[in-house]
Amino acid sequence: MLWEMVEMLEIKGANLFRIRAFQKAAQNIENLGEDIAQIAKRGELQSIPGVGKGVAKRIEEILKTGKLKEYEKLKKGFPPGLMQIISVPEVGPKTARLLYDKLGIKSIKDLEKAAKAHKIQSLFGLGAKIEENILHGIEIHQELKKRMLLFEALSAVRPIIEDLKRLPEVRLISEAGSLRRRKETIGDIDILTSSTRPGTIMKAFIHFPEVKEILAKGLTKSSVRLKDGLQVDLRVVKPGSFGAALVYFTGSKSHNIKIRELAKKKKLKVSEYGVFRSKGNKKIAGKTEEEVYKSLGLPWIPPELREDQGEIEAAFKNQLPRLVKLSDIQGDFHVHSNWSDGADSIEDIAKAARAKGYQYIVIADHSQSLKVARGLSLENLKKKIHLIHKLNNNLKGLKVLTGAEVDIKSDGSLDYPDWILSELDVVIAAIHSGFKQSRDQLTTRILKAMGNKYVDIIAHPTGRLMGAREPYEIDFDKIFKQAGLTQIALEINAFPQRLDLNDLNVRRAKKFGVKFTIGTDAHILTQLANIELGVSVARRGWLEKNDLLNTLSLPDLQKWLKKK
Repeated sequence: MLWEMVEMLEIKGANLFRIRAFQKAAQNIENLGEDIAQIAKRGELQSIPGVGKGVAKRIEEILKTGKLKEYEKLKKGFPPGLMQIISVPEVGPKTARLLYDKLGIKSIKDLEKAAKAHKIQSLFGLGAKIEENILHGIEIHQELKKRMLLFEALSAVRPIIEDLKRLPEVRLISEAGSLRRRKETIGDIDILTSSTRPGTIMKAFIHFPEVKEILAKGLTKSSVRLKDGLQVDLRVVKPGSFGAALVYFTGSKSHNIKIRELAKKKKLKVSEYGVFRSKGNKKIAGKTEEEVYKSLGLPWIPPELREDQGEIEAAFKNQLPRLVKLSDIQGDFHVHSNWSDGADSIEDIAKAARAKGYQYIVIADHSQSLKVARGLSLENLKKKIHLIHKLNNNLKGLKVLTGAEVDIKSDGSLDYPDWILSELDVVIAAIHSGFKQSRDQLTTRILKAMGNKYVDIIAHPTGRLMGAREPYEIDFDKIFKQAGLTQIALEINAFPQRLDLNDLNVRRAKKFGVKFTIGTDAHILTQLANIELGVSVARRGWLEKNDLLNTLSLPDLQKWLKKK
């Protein structure tokens, strides 16, 4: 409702500060680590950054009544399908209004029909390219409707698993499917558990508080739809088959096909029930995943690698990577404070980072040109550097590193002069505008920025926002080659909608000798937990501990930065 209010107010040309207030509240609520209803019960709504007295009152009204009078009143002035159109990438509030006023478009179906008939390109300010982009945006929108972001899936499944774990009948439990492989988007959520008494487990599952609809109920498998529309499937297997079932239901399909082909050569059969000899059907494995893989002559393969992308061949040669772990992370390279568009003070961020056991945290607020994100002027950046130095004098157990997320301008120059960049511990360069430039222009921009001796990291290298903005086109090989040669790290941005670089490009870049950083791009303290998403991308990209700067101790990181 808050996001729709932002869009409706934008169309109406309402006060920018009012729009930004709703926008900030909506963004922070969307990325909360717990149900907002629980926070409201504790009377702590105003502890959410961006949620003041007025927004808190509106949230309470929604939670109590399921409605918001202000929202309903605002919505009456808009055609029913207009808000649906805005959800399509490439269609903003003003474009949606133009399409409605000039062509009477009030649904995605109307939009697609008009684009295919080339009616959109004739409108003032649009054109053939925008029309083409809108058609592509419709495809993205329809595809994402079928799937959810990894962050959303993890947030939904974890409370269910924690509830089921408390049951004495549950022996072992795990998520399965693409969620266990940590793919960036997920279809349905699969949970697997082992027990000799499945009835009690199924009863608890279908009566979970967030269940809206029971789709199927059986003794060994049930499916439900949650209040937020997600489908969750639960399977219960016998303890002796849990490992085999976990391999089978984790997938991927192509990985499992390879496993079955391998078993066939060894005169074995693999199914969700176990590993059996073809002759005599004697069961030889199935209790654990390790024994399933061992029966095929393989070491255990981490779920993130099970995509039939060479992991089985690497396992045979004993060349599987020793994947980086969350516990290896010593710091976060990309956090925003309330000096720019973040919600929290540097001191509070430092305390939260220390509580996570970090040795360092990089405060990387926006540079001066990004006015919408309250980018820091040179004077304010100098003040912030001074404040951090002063804070570090009294801070024990953690070092706050001075940083900036510096805009790469259209010509490839940076948004701050070299004299101030030299004062920073870490310089992160990023593109925030000109996404529609050609592949060559964008590549040249990044390469020129990489030529600046003070740049340490390129942030969110492809600029994508899943479901909202496609990655811009760049020459990856040129970027990766230059990054490897200059030892400029590429970021794995762990913000839920970004996950940029993605896993495939991470693995590709690694072959060029590239180093990586994980940055949460956190704007509120709870978003520091998203480091886990970045680690998942790194693991799917076959990264080991020494591929990531985040795993360095503070002294080793300082040596690396000085050497560079």
